[in-house]
Amino acid sequence: MGKLGISIYPERSNFEADRAYLDLAHQYGFKRVFTSLLEITGEKDEVLANFRRPIDYANQLGMEVMIDINPALFEQLDISYDDLSFFKELGADGIRLDLGFTGAEEAQMTRNPYGLKIEINMSSGTNYVDNIMSYSPDRSHLYGSHNFYPHRYTGLSYEHFMTCTEKFNHYRLNTMAFINSQTATFGPWPTQDGLCSLEDQRELSLATQVKWYKLMDNIDDLTIANAYASEEELKAMADAFFAEMPEIKIVPRESATANELACLFDNIHSYRGDRSAYMLRSTQTRVKYKDEAFPAHDTDQIQRGDVLIDNEGYGQYKGETQIALKPMRNDGRVNVVGRVSDDELFLLDYLKPWSSFRLTRA
Repeated sequence: MGKLGISIYPERSNFEADRAYLDLAHQYGFKRVFTSLLEITGEKDEVLANFRRPIDYANQLGMEVMIDINPALFEQLDISYDDLSFFKELGADGIRLDLGFTGAEEAQMTRNPYGLKIEINMSSGTNYVDNIMSYSPDRSHLYGSHNFYPHRYTGLSYEHFMTCTEKFNHYRLNTMAFINSQTATFGPWPTQDGLCSLEDQRELSLATQVKWYKLMDNIDDLTIANAYASEEELKAMADAFFAEMPEIKIVPRESATANELACLFDNIHSYRGDRSAYMLRSTQTRVKYKDEAFPAHDTDQIQRGDVLIDNEGYGQYKGETQIALKPMRNDGRVNVVGRVSDDELFLLDYLKPWSSFRLTRA
């Protein structure tokens, strides 16, 4: 299983606040910490002093610290790519190259004597990773991570994201993407409209962003890009990430019966493999509750995302749980008992036949 991460920005915060946030994240199983030196000013010793305390504290908690840098910073701090001792002294577990070198340098850096991970930018859409791989890097020390985007509407499109990610999956490299807290207030720059890799995720809850990534199944690690996420968000994100199976939020109707609510919430659902274009079927509830009453009610016309249970008019199908994938005509034998939460309706496109899932109350 991959790792969850948070971001801290010591130059825009203070050690006490960072320490409290690290403690909270550690409590919920977060293992990665991202921070950035891209916006730093001052001498090398000043940089070390400002960043060392929170990085040391993260190390004490057993968290992996990655530091964002670029080639210009090497010159600013008088560092050479063939001597990464500065970052080891700082307490980092690895460095993220916001901008890269020619490929040969990155490959050489993966063989540094300190065991530092070298994380490269996944979002460029070029053959950058292919070039690095041609120089035979130590693949166990080569990571990839997508960019994050503070300007609304500048984040990655879904299609570009998938194309870029596939290049890294091809080489079986560890991958990471950034997700956006709705309560966090700052990042590495003064102006931001949130911070995320995928633009379509900017307004979603952290838990829903995590569910989407888990269903895509092509990214290992997820890091909250902005600071500070709330405890409620951290818990919800961890619950979604470590869940045994996907969980889809639904809003049940007040008219749903006790038997119908039991079908929805007291069972692990399985997406029937001989799939229909019109509905996702979970058929075991009709077996488990075959002797229970399912009288007709709320038999209105069916829209995509409606949660359905066949009533007694459908004979042997009585008690079967379904989710509508398309609008359908209702002849009175199907009860509309709820609806997939609007913000998670799109997740229906990612559930796979034969997969298990749970339904939870929105």
